[in-house]
Amino acid sequence: MPAPLSASPPCPSAPQSRSKRWSRSRRAIVSTDYTATIHPTTASIPAAVWNSLVPSTDGVPDNPFLDHAFFRALEESGCATGKTGWQPQHILLAQDDKPVGLLPLFLKSHSMGEYVFDHGWANALERAGGHYYPKLQGSVPFTPATAPKLLVPSGSLEAQAALLQTAQQLATRTDASSIHLTFVPEAEAELAGSIDWLRRVDTQFHWHNHDFKSFDDFLETLASRKRKVIRRERRDALADGLTVRWLTGKEIEEQHWDAFFEFYEDTGARKWGRPYLNRRFFSLLGEYMADRVVLMLAHDGPTPIAGAINFRGVDTLYGRNWGATRDVPFLHFEVCYYQAIDYAIAHGLKTVEAGAQGEHKLARGYEPVLTHSIHWIAHPGLRRAVADYLEDERPAIEQQQETLETYTPFRKGERQ
Repeated sequence: MPAPLSASPPCPSAPQSRSKRWSRSRRAIVSTDYTATIHPTTASIPAAVWNSLVPSTDGVPDNPFLDHAFFRALEESGCATGKTGWQPQHILLAQDDKPVGLLPLFLKSHSMGEYVFDHGWANALERAGGHYYPKLQGSVPFTPATAPKLLVPSGSLEAQAALLQTAQQLATRTDASSIHLTFVPEAEAELAGSIDWLRRVDTQFHWHNHDFKSFDDFLETLASRKRKVIRRERRDALADGLTVRWLTGKEIEEQHWDAFFEFYEDTGARKWGRPYLNRRFFSLLGEYMADRVVLMLAHDGPTPIAGAINFRGVDTLYGRNWGATRDVPFLHFEVCYYQAIDYAIAHGLKTVEAGAQGEHKLARGYEPVLTHSIHWIAHPGLRRAVADYLEDERPAIEQQQETLETYTPFRKGERQ
């Protein structure tokens, strides 16, 4: 059953007396502002309620990773549950018994699958005799894609602040050391910073569609040498007669998931020791939201030998996982980056987000952008140390950003 809490913004931290009271009882404590309930499963929030709080177009969530169906697939497959260190603690905010806000949140016993690394912070607190875990994590599991986390359709800053305050109160009740909301929009980072949360930045590489009519149209914005390199890579990747097919919706059958999962397992085993996602998760994607999936499979004749899974948003294609059973030069670039650009141009999408890290994307037309995360830390000593660290890290990241921008492959005056 969801546990009721209350939230009365915009205080940055919960009064100690209330926190103690909640530790003794889970009865609703209704304030004049908002009431919050904590949901230990995604299913305990009806899909219609969840999705009504997510930015949407014509009733469809703009970002596929915020769709109730995506969280449901992660949970029902066993990929993101208490047993794997991802215990849902979703905060549903209500005003006058009407849902007005949502913060997808997890109580975690580790820092895997997040892509904003805090292992050093954890080690520092443990060495000092403290306990970093459990912690609260506001993110889409295993998904380094920017998406709002303070889901308030009205845009009310007061309601967003109430979600943050409720998370702090929940941290007290669960004995969590800290709260981390990762890959948030800059506006959410600014709001959190205004109530004394810590802000962190990092870099990703995104491709931007400037109304290109074709891939060649895009190439014309690049320096001549860069155009030649990309054309050669595309030619060499498919030189042996390989073909790439795009599949979406009902076109994706279980045989395609079987093939892709073999590719994904191989990559996951090499990168992480074990993959985060299991085979059932992909079948559930096919059942719940296949129309948001774009599966790109490279074939040698009738046999798939490599593939990448992408998710389609209202104006963005999100590249996620890749794998192959054959090592073919430049096939990774072709399937993950160039085919994604082809798809975005063909379907009028504005952006391709190709996942975390990867400076090699820069030479292929993907531009550096800043990503944002926000952090609340209970331990005063650790908070001071992390604040000092982030104060030094941010200008270094921003300087790196400026340096990377000088290495983009665009002709002078073409980068927009």
